[in-house]
Amino acid sequence: MTVYEEMLAHLDSEQVKKQFAMLYGAGDTICRLQAERYKELVNRHQKFFGNAEALHMISAPGRMEIGGNHTDHNHGKVLAASASLDTLACVSKRKDSFVRVRSEGYPLIELDLRTLNPRDNEKGRTAGLIRGVADRMVQLGYAVGGYEATITSSVVSGSGLSSSAAYEVMTCAILDALYNQGKMDFKEAAMISQYAENVHFGKPSGLLDQMASAAGGLVTVDFKEEKPLVRAMNYDFAARGYAIVVVAPGGSHANLTDHYAAIPQEMKQIAKMLGGNVLRDVSEEKFMASLGALRGKVSDRAILRAIHFYQENARVDRQVEALEKDDIQAFFKEIIASGRSSFMYLQNIYAFPDQQPLSLALALAEEKLEGRGAWRVHGGGFAGTTLNFVPVDLVEPFVETMQAAFGSRSCLILNIRPEGAYELK
Repeated sequence: MTVYEEMLAHLDSEQVKKQFAMLYGAGDTICRLQAERYKELVNRHQKFFGNAEALHMISAPGRMEIGGNHTDHNHGKVLAASASLDTLACVSKRKDSFVRVRSEGYPLIELDLRTLNPRDNEKGRTAGLIRGVADRMVQLGYAVGGYEATITSSVVSGSGLSSSAAYEVMTCAILDALYNQGKMDFKEAAMISQYAENVHFGKPSGLLDQMASAAGGLVTVDFKEEKPLVRAMNYDFAARGYAIVVVAPGGSHANLTDHYAAIPQEMKQIAKMLGGNVLRDVSEEKFMASLGALRGKVSDRAILRAIHFYQENARVDRQVEALEKDDIQAFFKEIIASGRSSFMYLQNIYAFPDQQPLSLALALAEEKLEGRGAWRVHGGGFAGTTLNFVPVDLVEPFVETMQAAFGSRSCLILNIRPEGAYELK
């Protein structure tokens, strides 16, 4: 029996069915669809790469940002969760330093991990993420080496669930499983992943995306210290009668890098004027007392964004407290307030006045859900997605409304996945 035949048989076992239920949700249909997805990936790996001594099935989830919009890069607080959509790899080890990757819908990627310096031609490319993860792992004393991987992903690029973070965290898990006996903890995996995205990929992201993907489950994270404080939470929105629906209204991400980069830059500009490196270094009282001195030296937008930071940090604490008390209406109040602050103060709902799909998605959500749920921008903003907590009896009309406005593939109904990076056992 080949390793491929063994894996295909294993994917029909009761042991694997239980893992599918944990990762993707309970139900025979979900289990069957995931088994088919995994088997297809195994067959594609055999077709592309041939003989293998062993196979590893490794996945990492997308993430949902529930509270703390644009606070992580200034060492603030967030409430986040891993999503039931993932980036999945079938992996076999090589005996050299070459990496060969076939991702569904993309050409073969080949790179040699003997050289790990950032390359300009890999900025914004998957090869940069792989080389970046390996680079940082070596800096930290981990072993790296070659592998072949066939990859598929339900974390669609542009879905607002951070496909890049899922890919980075998955790459960490691959190199950890193949060369380090799985000894890396999730915080280190997240920080390695952020390094890859910042330095090799060229995107100035905070740590929220990678931490939520690596940690798994619903977590509250405080980024004040170099190694963030992560606390797991236990809250079942479905059991309280609410579905989590992410809406992608279809805005273009082109020409938005400067808009995203300006948010942390403007916050840090104010922090440095007040004696800190990031806003978390400066008390809210000192900031408010300095408003007169700041005006004229920084833009009013920068001041508004700082106000958002301080208020959003406090909101995360109230969101966590509300969930711990099982006061979902108080939680929804804070979610809506977070969204309004992002719209008015942070100003990341649209970049161009004639292109406002997020604004429209938020307006439609408010019209459908007011008094019965919550809605807010999800993640980076400008042309991304919205996060909505929808009563189960309203899910169908809510989705119909959004699909009528934004298309049949605009809505994702998600569960919170309890595990971060995961190797099928």
